[in-house]
Amino acid sequence: MVNYSGTYAAPRLDLGAAFMEYAMQLNEFIGLQCLPLFRTNKKAASFSAITRETLTQDPDAVRAAKSGYNRINLGAKDKSYECFEYGLEGVVDDSERALYQSDFDAESATSQMVGRALLLQHEQRVAAAVFDTVVWTGAALYTDRSAAPWDTATSDVIGHVRDAKEKVRQNSGMKANALILSQAQLNNIIVNDKVILRFPGAPIVTEEMLRANLGAIFGLERLIVGGAVENSAIEGQTFSGLDIWTDDYAMVAVVAGENAPLQTPCIGRTFLWTPDSPSEMVVEMYREEQVRGDVVRYRHSTDELIIDKNFAHLMKID
Repeated sequence: MVNYSGTYAAPRLDLGAAFMEYAMQLNEFIGLQCLPLFRTNKKAASFSAITRETLTQDPDAVRAAKSGYNRINLGAKDKSYECFEYGLEGVVDDSERALYQSDFDAESATSQMVGRALLLQHEQRVAAAVFDTVVWTGAALYTDRSAAPWDTATSDVIGHVRDAKEKVRQNSGMKANALILSQAQLNNIIVNDKVILRFPGAPIVTEEMLRANLGAIFGLERLIVGGAVENSAIEGQTFSGLDIWTDDYAMVAVVAGENAPLQTPCIGRTFLWTPDSPSEMVVEMYREEQVRGDVVRYRHSTDELIIDKNFAHLMKID
C-alpha cells in the first residue's frame, strides 16, 4: 500500500469525471479497447495464462466398464507484468485564471490538456505493442497485403479480413472478435468497391452502417478505430500532425470484454496498480506559491502487456 501521509495534493474527482466525459466525446482513444483494463493490488507479479494447447486438446474420452475416466490437465504459461507510474502536470496560473475567465474556465482547460496528454502516452504504448512486426512474424501471425493496399478501392478488403480471422481460429482455436485499424484505413474501407456492394441502393456507406453490419460483412463483433493524433513537431515549431495508429497495418484479434477475468484468453491487457491509482487516471491538485498557481496532476501506474500473440493476426495493408 502506498503511504500518502504528508502530501499536499488533494484528489479532484470532479475534474477527473469531467475529463473522462470529455475524452469519451472525443472518441479517439482505443488503447483500453485493445488491451482492456485489469485492476490489480500488486505492482508486479506473475500469473498463469490459459494456453491455446489447453483450448484445443483432444484426449480420448472413451471409458471402459469398471475403469476410470481419462483425466486431462489445465495447461497454462507463466506471464509477468510490472506497473510503472506515468504522470503529467499543468499549472493554472492565478493571472491566467483571471485573464481568461470571461472566455473559458482555465482550470478545466488545463485539466483537459494534461489528461489528454497522459492518455496519448498510453495510446502510444498500446499502438506500439499491438502493431509490432517483431512479435507478429511468420505466416500464421502475419500477412503482407501491401501488393493490394486498402487505399485502392478494388482491393479485396473483405477477403483479407476473413482470411486473417480464419488464421486466428486455426492458430488458437478461438474466433477473432475485433478488427483494429486506423481512422485513415476506415475511411478507405467505406469507399471500397466490395464493401459498397454490400449496401445496394445506398448513396454512400457510413461508419455507422459499417458497424451495424460488421458481423455480416466480416464475421466480427467489434470495429476498433484509432483516431488519436499527436503533434510531432518540436515545441514552438509549426504543428505537424501524426496518427498514433499507423495506416500501414490492421489487426484481427481476440479482445477481452470489459471486466473479463484475467484467465480469459485474449491478445493482452492493461494492468492498473490500484493501491497507487485506484481509477484509470488519478487527478490531483495542489498549491504552488512560488509560481502563484494551482498545479493539476494526472497520473496512473500501468503496464500494457501482450499476453498471447497467437490470439491475433497482423496484416500489412499499405
